[in-house]
Amino acid sequence: MLKFEIEKTSGLARVGEITTPNGKIKTPAFVGAATRGTVKALTFSEMRALGSQAILANTYHLFLTPGSKLIEEAGGLAKFSAWNAPTFTDSGGFQIFSLPDVKITEAGAKFKSYLNGDKFLMTPELSMQTQWEIGADIHMAFDQLAKSENRADMERAMNRTHRWLDRCLLEHENQKLLAKKNKKPEQFLYAVVQGGTFLNLRATSARYAAEKPVDGFGIGGVFTADGMDEMLKVVNQILPSEKPRHLLGMGQEPRDLFIGAEFGCDTFDCVGPTRLARNGALYTLDGRINIKNSKYKTDFSPVDSSCDCELCKNYSKSYLNHLFRTNEITGKVLASLHNERFVVRTVDKIRAALLSGDFESYKTDFLSRYYA
Repeated sequence: MLKFEIEKTSGLARVGEITTPNGKIKTPAFVGAATRGTVKALTFSEMRALGSQAILANTYHLFLTPGSKLIEEAGGLAKFSAWNAPTFTDSGGFQIFSLPDVKITEAGAKFKSYLNGDKFLMTPELSMQTQWEIGADIHMAFDQLAKSENRADMERAMNRTHRWLDRCLLEHENQKLLAKKNKKPEQFLYAVVQGGTFLNLRATSARYAAEKPVDGFGIGGVFTADGMDEMLKVVNQILPSEKPRHLLGMGQEPRDLFIGAEFGCDTFDCVGPTRLARNGALYTLDGRINIKNSKYKTDFSPVDSSCDCELCKNYSKSYLNHLFRTNEITGKVLASLHNERFVVRTVDKIRAALLSGDFESYKTDFLSRYYA
C-alpha cells in the first residue's frame, strides 16, 4: 500500500506526505503537467529549482510516441526524463474520449493516432500494461469521460468507469506479480471518481471506489470551480481519509487550489499555468495580466514584485513585452517559469497556512486581492 502520513487536519483539509519509490511529496502539492514527459518550455532542473515536487505525464501521448516499451527499456519515466523524483501518469482517457472519431464500447476506446492514422483499441488492460511500462510511481485507472452533461450519459459513463476499474485492478495485480518477479519497483493505482455535476452520482462513484483495494483516488471530470466545493465535500466525506486524493486537471485558476485543498484534496495538476504563459497571460497577486498589452511597453517594473522567480528578480514587464512582440522563445520560457512558480508557491503557502492555523485568513486575503 502507498505510504501516506497525515500530519494535521482541519475539517476536510489535511497536510501530509506521500512516499513513493522515487521520493516524497509534501501535501497539498501542485504537480507539474509533463504531458509528453516534459513541462512545456521548461527543463526539469528549472522545475526542481522553482519547487516542483512531482510531475504527471499522459499515457495516451506517451503510448503514441516514443512508446511505453522504449521508456521501460530506458528504466522508466523518472530515469528516461532525468526527473528522478515522484511521478504520476493519468490514463489518457480524457484525451482519448475528447477525440472526434473515438468509438466507445465495453471493450474499450477505438481511436486513430493523430501522428499517422494508425488505429488502436485502448482497453483497461492495455492502459495498465502501458502505465506499468512507463513506470510512474502512481497510475490512474482507465475511466470514461462522458461526452455531454446529460445525466443519463453521465451515469452510463460512470457505471462503465466502475466496470473498467475492476478490470484495471485485475491487470494491475498481474503486473505487480511480474514486477516482483523481475525485481522492479512497486507502482500504485488510483481509482477515478466520476459523476459530473450530479452529487448523487458522485456519491455513488465515491462509494464504489472506496470499497476497492486501490492506493488512492483521482477525482476527474471537473472543469470549473462552480459547485466544486459541494462536490468535493460529498466525495471526500466518503473516500477513506487514510488514502491520498488527486484532483485531476484543476489549477489554472488560483481559487481551484484553495477549494481543492480546503475540501480534502492532496495533489493537483493542470496544464493551464504554462499554457496561459505561452500566450502571454501571467499571474500576479493583483490578478492575471496580458503582457502583450501596449501599456507594458514602457513599464519597467517586475511582473510581480513579491515573486522570487527568475523573471521577476531580473526582468521588467517592458522587456517581457518586447520578447512576446518579437516572438522570441525566451519570453515564453520566462513566462512559464513565473506562472509555474506562482502556482507552486501558492500551494506551498496553503500548506503552511494549514499548519499554522491561518488558512482562512490567507484564503480571504489572497482571493479578495486576486479577484478584486
